Amino acid sequence: MKLILQRLIHEPGKSFIVFHEKEPHFTSPWHHHPEYELVLILKSTGKRIIGDHEGRFEPGDLVLIGSRLPHVYTNDEAIIKGDIAGGAEAIVIQFLPDFLGGDFFDAPEVSAISALLKKSDHGLNIRGKTNTLITAEMKKMPGLDILDRLISLINILNLLAESTDYNLLSRHDFSGNKEHNTSHRSKMVTEYIQHNFKNDIPIERISKVADMTPANFCNYFKSYYRQTFAEYLNKIRIGYAGKMLEDADKTISEIAYECGFNNLSTFNRLFKKIHGASPTSYRELISQKTL
Repeated sequence: MKLILQRLIHEPGKSFIVFHEKEPHFTSPWHHHPEYELVLILKSTGKRIIGDHEGRFEPGDLVLIGSRLPHVYTNDEAIIKGDIAGGAEAIVIQFLPDFLGGDFFDAPEVSAISALLKKSDHGLNIRGKTNTLITAEMKKMPGLDILDRLISLINILNLLAESTDYNLLSRHDFSGNKEHNTSHRSKMVTEYIQHNFKNDIPIERISKVADMTPANFCNYFKSYYRQTFAEYLNKIRIGYAGKMLEDADKTISEIAYECGFNNLSTFNRLFKKIHGASPTSYRELISQKTL
């Protein structure tokens, strides 16, 4: 299998990713990335390969995957064909080694967590009571605000660091793969979007940035970022809008247009889909927390 580098979206103002994945079946290829990844399977069954380990997954399966450790999740054929209804669902947390600062994991207070992350170079299959506690924590995380998410992640890492309820999966240590050769093309594309998301970005223009045809760019983007260019761009815009709603002087219409939306109803619909609340309700919630 060809190994590729694959990334999830880092939303503005957030240091790590919490991603609730719902698909007819899992579609990621054999890949790796610099982030550590915690994967909780909620629905579906199949085969997972972590490094040189091959095993089965089912609902409740929980694995901590080390930085640059190659992996893939493949659903059973009946699920891929649609013979079994319900689709595939997982909660995924990704964080970079330095997401809390370059020296954070060198501090003596978190030495146990640092040791845990080194073990994750082999992949950790988490079982027993620790699995139960972390599963409950992860199911809450998509609905938490930014600070509570961070506290929850630290709590999860601490639970793991104090536990022995896990198996090492891969015999081989893939830590030697930790070269930080982030794709030049992806860097150019990401930087262009970050600087221009407030404006219209036609697919023909962003394709030229990547030096690709529009069709090839769409395929490349979906494979690398695990979602379409339009989905990525909208999440960047909605993430920025969430920060702007803290400014009570701007109307919701002004914020929508400043974030690149030409249609207020589209903005309201996408904002509620991503944040779970309308812009008005979200602003009210922010206001209550700052009182």
